[in-house]
Amino acid sequence: MQALMSCLVLLTSLAVSASSGYRLALTHVDSKIGLTKTELMRRAAHRSRLRALSGYDANSPRLHSVQVEYLMELAIGTPPVPFVALADTGSDLTWTQCQPCKLCFPQDTPVYDPSASSTFSPVPCSSATCLPVLRSRNCSTPSSLCRYGYSYSDGAYSAGILGTETLTLGSSVPGQAVSVSDVAFGCGTDNGGDSLNSTGTVGLGRGTLSLLAQLGVGKFSYCLTDFFNSTLDSPFLLGTLAELAPGPGAVQSTPLLQSPLNPSRYVVSLQGITLGDVRLPIPNKTFDLHANSTGGMVVDSGTTFSILPESGFRVVVDHVAQVLGQPPVNASSLDSPCFPAPAGERQLPFMPDLVLHFAGGADMRLHRDNYMSYNQEDSSFCLNIVGTTSTWSMLGNFQQQNIQMLFDMTVGQLSFLPTDCSKL
Repeated sequence: MQALMSCLVLLTSLAVSASSGYRLALTHVDSKIGLTKTELMRRAAHRSRLRALSGYDANSPRLHSVQVEYLMELAIGTPPVPFVALADTGSDLTWTQCQPCKLCFPQDTPVYDPSASSTFSPVPCSSATCLPVLRSRNCSTPSSLCRYGYSYSDGAYSAGILGTETLTLGSSVPGQAVSVSDVAFGCGTDNGGDSLNSTGTVGLGRGTLSLLAQLGVGKFSYCLTDFFNSTLDSPFLLGTLAELAPGPGAVQSTPLLQSPLNPSRYVVSLQGITLGDVRLPIPNKTFDLHANSTGGMVVDSGTTFSILPESGFRVVVDHVAQVLGQPPVNASSLDSPCFPAPAGERQLPFMPDLVLHFAGGADMRLHRDNYMSYNQEDSSFCLNIVGTTSTWSMLGNFQQQNIQMLFDMTVGQLSFLPTDCSKL
């Protein structure tokens, strides 16, 4: 029941206008459990493999318990009740477990009780707010409650009623927080699946029920710190604070596309890949977004390793093998390929940059440590990209390390810039 874009945010209470900025902190799901580098990579490879196998459903929210990467802590109601949520850029609805529970998974914090909050209000099914989640076209009376049901690709689900409530979140002033009233959310009384110590989901997609739309912010930014440094949180910026920090490199920008069947996701057009000085001979249209919503590259903080269609994946693997001078040990697999390290070698060798070419002339330059890693357990060099038999691609968070990403829906553009994210 995890997400896509998954974050950790602390929310408390002050009034704020829709034009304000918010600074939040994203915490990686594996950061607090004392894993070794090898264990981190093993878990990352496992989640990426399952993500590639699970496929990409253009008609349903993309949230899956094996692919959660970042957590977000919010507070809801008056008085505020804290809860840890899964941040998902692939869906819109924000929901949390609610009393009285018909079925709720275990959580460490008290389950939110709408009857104990002075700011909760149920949404009637006749309201326009209900339209995106209405389970049935039969709204028997105008005062009937708006009921929702979300199911996810791993069998997790949440069902309940839609309501409005006060949410508390971080502000532009360090150490303070702000409250936002009348935010529509799902009050889930029937929930199941692997919660991974969360109590719900924050929807950060592009639809009308998204938290972004309800806050009235047209852009957001995040900058993911070193994957292996568990002591560092990653900044997540909303609204007026969502700007690229000045840096030595040039800002690169590419259009944000919209999938015809699911316009909530953030999709870009990958047009080719270069390794070193070689433009890889990947078949034309391998990464194209099609009218039936297949294809395209989804930008996703909730997937670890980038995922490429098999035809493009094989070409990348073959050229990395040429650089390393040997084939991978798992040559026939679509898993992250690993190459035996020479005897006594315990560090990655020099590797040329891997460059992703996007529409509009934007180039994302990935240095060695953004696409390769050393596996101490197997004494091998691993390419942290996986393949899929589907036609879609995903840009994973391992490749996004120390690259500030700015999603600006006001101009329909994704911009990015190499940045030391620990210094933002």
